[in-house]
Amino acid sequence: MAPENCAADKDIPDAAGDFQTRRRICAKCDRPANVCLCATIPPDPISNLTRVVVLQHPHERRHKLATVPVLSKCLGNCEVIAGRRLRYGDSKVLDNLHDEAVANPNVPRRAVFLFPGTETSESMEINQWKCSTKNFDRSNYVLIALDGTWKHAKEMMRASLEFLSKFAVQVYFSYDTSIDGGTIFDSDLILRKEPFGGCMSTMEAVAHCLQVLDPNGVEIEARLLEALRTMVRFQTSFLRPMKQRPKLVKKTKENE
Repeated sequence: MAPENCAADKDIPDAAGDFQTRRRICAKCDRPANVCLCATIPPDPISNLTRVVVLQHPHERRHKLATVPVLSKCLGNCEVIAGRRLRYGDSKVLDNLHDEAVANPNVPRRAVFLFPGTETSESMEINQWKCSTKNFDRSNYVLIALDGTWKHAKEMMRASLEFLSKFAVQVYFSYDTSIDGGTIFDSDLILRKEPFGGCMSTMEAVAHCLQVLDPNGVEIEARLLEALRTMVRFQTSFLRPMKQRPKLVKKTKENE
């Protein structure tokens, strides 16, 4: 049964284009009614001073566990661009930043894009970068995030780097590639298996970044993470207990 505050259901067209009610979808949060997030998504979008721009890989747009659709409904100052790279003309916000940087190359940058450093691009821990800008009035930061699998995110970063490097600083949170990433069984904030330690969903990463960058970051982070935790709780409720394979059970008994 759908939550009482769930908006009216909408029909989903089938492959032939005919509208048939295959499952109840909440018209407000665009999620199946039995996992509706309307109770968690703020009725009025959160007022974030830091502008958020997300490049979302086309494959991610179709993924059932994508967090960006929920993120964009929670934040009032958020732009989502579908594609595999960022370039001039994709976003007025980014175009303006590019033009400002080209016209005034010595002016400190107020835009950051989140991605670990590589052999070809240096990255700075986000808290350290924020401290380095404390002598400048920066109440209008711009945060750029890449939404996709680790493989896709690397491809998107490489394709966008020439454009982004002209006006944005590459930043990261602590990570460790020698440690396996967590799963939904390890944390109430993980929806999918992460590739290595420190990796997180786009929604969690943006929440933590806003905690650092935005004047109201602590409150924004808490509200975004609560919505993410609700998504994870819904997902774990559908998980089935894993049964040991017969051979493993037999081997265990023999060892005993």
